Amino acid sequence: MRPVVLCFSGLDPSGGAGLQADIEAIGASGAHAAIACTAITVQNSQQVYGFEACSTELVKKQAMAVLDDLPVRAIKSGMLASTDIIEMMADLFAQKIISTDIPYVLDPVLVANSGGSLGDKDTLVQAFQKLMPYATLLTPNTHELRALSGEEDLHIGAQKLCTQGANAVLVKTSHDFDSGDIDQYLYVKGEMVYHSVINRLAGEFHGSGCTLASYLAGRLAMGDELIAAVQAADNWIAKVLAAADVPHPEDPKAQLIPNRFFNYSCP
Repeated sequence: MRPVVLCFSGLDPSGGAGLQADIEAIGASGAHAAIACTAITVQNSQQVYGFEACSTELVKKQAMAVLDDLPVRAIKSGMLASTDIIEMMADLFAQKIISTDIPYVLDPVLVANSGGSLGDKDTLVQAFQKLMPYATLLTPNTHELRALSGEEDLHIGAQKLCTQGANAVLVKTSHDFDSGDIDQYLYVKGEMVYHSVINRLAGEFHGSGCTLASYLAGRLAMGDELIAAVQAADNWIAKVLAAADVPHPEDPKAQLIPNRFFNYSCP
């Protein structure tokens, strides 16, 4: 069987982000996605209207069912929906129910896509600090990086997170819209080891962060080293966003949906 990535993520009815993005991106990477659903959201491609977190016990039972059955070779988490679920994940690693030898991509979602708070920021940050030491890679957006580190400077923030236990941090400037093209910097143990520049396309994209993190997890499950996985994800995401679907062509401010099947055409 293909290597499996176990994803902890929420349902997005629009299909642009969340567990659908995980499934499509991981499939494109060559791996197989298994999902522990953490929340049901009410959202479309433009806005979040609300969400309901799954119970911590239900999320854990979903994960255990997968771990007992499939060859899990990587873990990815996105919207964890509550501090209880974040702490439960940390316990799975601490108790070695999930092996710490398995690559883990942590996309530290503090706010639901397109808006919608997941709770008190300080409480969420404290919970994530318990989980970060188990992550092979953190993939925060700029807002999340600044919130988690308490630093305005992205580079200082990434280095600080490494001192707090994170193995590696991928710095992305995609949410800094006045920064020109998108720069990505990979810090490993506080040292910058990789820098890339991605052409900034017009418009905003719904689910681009989920998509990138999940593809990275898939490549790690397939056996790529970290830098190689980031390089492959850079090349792939640029094509995915360039081919994005446009739900509202008449509205230039509307969000676009990444086309994770850009290289597939129906017969």
